[in-house]
Amino acid sequence: MSMSHSVPRISISPPLLNSACPWATTLEDLKALFHCSSTGAITIRTSLLKGFQHDPDIHQYTFFDPVTHATSTESGPPASGGPVQETASLNTLGYSPIPLETYLSYISEISSELSAPTNKLVIISVTGAPDEVAECYRLIAEHSLKVNMPLAMEVNLSCPNIPNAPPPAYSGAALWRYLNALQPLIGSAPEVPRLPFGLKTPPYTYADQFKTLMSALECGGTPCPVSFVTATNTLGSCLVLAGPDCSSGAPRLPGLGIGGMAGAPLHPLALGNVATLRRMLDQSEMTKHVDIIGIGGVEDYSGYRRMRGAGATAVGLATALGRKGLKVFEEIGARSNHSY
Repeated sequence: MSMSHSVPRISISPPLLNSACPWATTLEDLKALFHCSSTGAITIRTSLLKGFQHDPDIHQYTFFDPVTHATSTESGPPASGGPVQETASLNTLGYSPIPLETYLSYISEISSELSAPTNKLVIISVTGAPDEVAECYRLIAEHSLKVNMPLAMEVNLSCPNIPNAPPPAYSGAALWRYLNALQPLIGSAPEVPRLPFGLKTPPYTYADQFKTLMSALECGGTPCPVSFVTATNTLGSCLVLAGPDCSSGAPRLPGLGIGGMAGAPLHPLALGNVATLRRMLDQSEMTKHVDIIGIGGVEDYSGYRRMRGAGATAVGLATALGRKGLKVFEEIGARSNHSY
């Protein structure tokens, strides 16, 4: 990993990876992603110190056609009469039920099977209260000395599906609490290895939200200690209805069915977030080193190129991974002829 102003930088080559998502949950998922030659890094599904209380009757996802809102699992043909193009997703999921310590053991197992050290990055996505995230950092940093690949930590401050817990990345005070909790570990704890860490942000829709994030980053230290921003997470408060013509009034997912949307409909908003963040980060010497992992609606080479053109250092996929499997990375890599 390279350094800029003493802040550790992430290196992802090729600049393609999965985002924290349901298809990066198990050891088998992670092994497959890690050994895919078309990914330059992998991201583990967001974990907590003690795991998330997953309820399969509540926490679910579905793919849907963003034009007709039909899904291939619905009875009857879509309203358009044509094939279902499930390029969008909606989920009411929370975080991974697997605790952080178990994920660290998974990384150790993957590491032990390597014939030589590798530069392929493993990004461990975590969340929790500020003090819990600080403990996650300590555990991951210490674990980085025991494995044959570089590690980084992503702090997920953007999940829209947790009751009574709005995404902290919408609040300047909340963002500051997380950065403040991490500061002792990254600034004055020589026994803890310095680890690149980033913030996963929700979709921002107006100027003051971007300004809130930038103010927190600029107040976090000189230079800003954050190595990367992952933009964006799913867009909350979205709904897909059930039934062949999607007009039943009944939600497709359990309960109220309100969840986070991703995939094709999110793509223009994600591009706007990446472009805006890159422009604002470059305006300050304290933040211009911060990389952006661009996520949102990329499912082919064209989407990949758009995201890179908007300013993403690397591009992450989730919905397309769930729909297509690992071949989506191979398709993008083949189109680029590995000349990223």
